[in-house]
Amino acid sequence: MSEGPLERLLRRDRTITLAGLLVLCALAWFYILTGAGLGMSAWRMTTLSLFPHQAADMGSMPGMDMSGVDMGGGAASPGAWRPGAFALMVAMWWAMMIAMMSPSAAPTILLYARVHRHALAQGQLQDRLAPTAAFAAGYLLVWLGFSIVASALHWGLERSGLVSAMMMGSQSRWLSGAVLIAAGLYQLSPLKQACLAHCRAPASFLARHWRPHASGALRLGALHGAYCVGCCWMLMALLFVGGVMNLVWIAMLALLVLAEKAFPAGRWVGRAAGAALIVWGLATLVVA
Repeated sequence: MSEGPLERLLRRDRTITLAGLLVLCALAWFYILTGAGLGMSAWRMTTLSLFPHQAADMGSMPGMDMSGVDMGGGAASPGAWRPGAFALMVAMWWAMMIAMMSPSAAPTILLYARVHRHALAQGQLQDRLAPTAAFAAGYLLVWLGFSIVASALHWGLERSGLVSAMMMGSQSRWLSGAVLIAAGLYQLSPLKQACLAHCRAPASFLARHWRPHASGALRLGALHGAYCVGCCWMLMALLFVGGVMNLVWIAMLALLVLAEKAFPAGRWVGRAAGAALIVWGLATLVVA
């Protein structure tokens, strides 16, 4: 009996899923590199400094045009975000989370596709269409929720003058030091290690929490996303130190997250990073 088009498509689900993730990640990076619709250059906001708050510019920067974002009270007006601007900030944060988290989430998403295909072949499931997409959607929706919270915090920090409206990074050594130390301590905490354990063992996670059907895939993806948020939320907070759209910080944090979750020595990489962040934070408070 010859295979139909649907059967042939399902046999290629791994390739299709991987291609979809690559395209999604590439689009997210493109959106960030082109300014995320904010009328600001990510390249101009990318700086290298051991103490980034020292380089934060509270005034306008030549060549930086904020006119593309109506913040409600003029360019770079602290505390004056309108709904449209807030929506753009949420989109920017979400795009960054997709760009940073998709590589480390890919193994779990691909494993889910493989498990689903095997269950179909064994006759254990009947729903043949797009459950892997539902799993990925659940995962990304959790990060959308995180992005909304991060945008609200971003607004509060900018309004208080702790974060630069232009550079989108800390301009306070106290904020920088506190976030660096808190992130370092969290890296070493039991909660971080518990969440990381789930992210590093996707097969065990799927076996324990498997649910059938697209609705079950959506819930399972959301649960995996919740563990990932629990694992990485303090690392994402470091963007307030180096600059929310600082491309170097975004890339380095993405690599750290990937190393923690995918490399054999990932746990030790995370702990070493935690110790380094604590030392860096203390140096920021004492020296800078």
